[in-house]
Amino acid sequence: MTWIAAVARLRARREPGVLVTVATVRGHAPREAGAKLVVGRGQTWGSIGGGNVEAVAIDRAREMLTAAKAEPELMDFALNDKVTNQHGVQCCGGTVSVLLEPLPVVRAVAIFGVGHVGLELARILARQDLDLHLIDSRADMLTATRLDALSDAVAHLHVHHTPLLPEETLDDLPPGTHILIMTHDHAEDAALCDAALRTTHLGSVGLIGSTAKWARFRKRLATEGGHDDATIDRIKTPIGLPDITGKDPATIAVSVAADLLRMFEGEGE
Repeated sequence: MTWIAAVARLRARREPGVLVTVATVRGHAPREAGAKLVVGRGQTWGSIGGGNVEAVAIDRAREMLTAAKAEPELMDFALNDKVTNQHGVQCCGGTVSVLLEPLPVVRAVAIFGVGHVGLELARILARQDLDLHLIDSRADMLTATRLDALSDAVAHLHVHHTPLLPEETLDDLPPGTHILIMTHDHAEDAALCDAALRTTHLGSVGLIGSTAKWARFRKRLATEGGHDDATIDRIKTPIGLPDITGKDPATIAVSVAADLLRMFEGEGE
């Protein structure tokens, strides 16, 4: 398997990894600059030449996989018999620099309701490195023509048409998916809020709407849904930055996207 295919496999499996690249070579070395190795939790793909260099790089990559916030690292190796190595002697005579780049699990975001605001929001978030799920009970919101605005997406798009019970999609979303609820139907929004609070593997849950709407929802979630206050408080509403008050769809979408990205930045600190 090529290193590109290995990176794609890790992404599809939503597993972290580390891309190891021979950055520079001086003198003789087992592999040339540009040789690559992909390290996952239990497997490796490719090679940077074997021996001590590769073994040490794999050890360090596995340490990076358990770190809270791993940054790219450059490791230098002298390939001579005077160096004390962890995994045997390599005496090719040259020196090698190896770059280790973390491949984190990409974030996932699900937009329930791809109406005017939802589509504008999708256009913004599609420019991010995300798994972006677009869910709507209305087939005409998900036509190829309408979603052509996302044709240059950086994000990996997943489109779900759910004509009956959109909330059933929640169980199939990846762990940690951030939920944004903005459908055309308040009853659908309410059902999604209730189901999201019962789905334990999700990330944040955001709801678009007014204070009056939330007051009604909060009462129903407590009385009919049986949720306690702490559980209901998992839902953030209103969503978006409070100092951006415009009402048109594009402005709302910018506000919501900025608020979400600010939360992502906070998670990375």
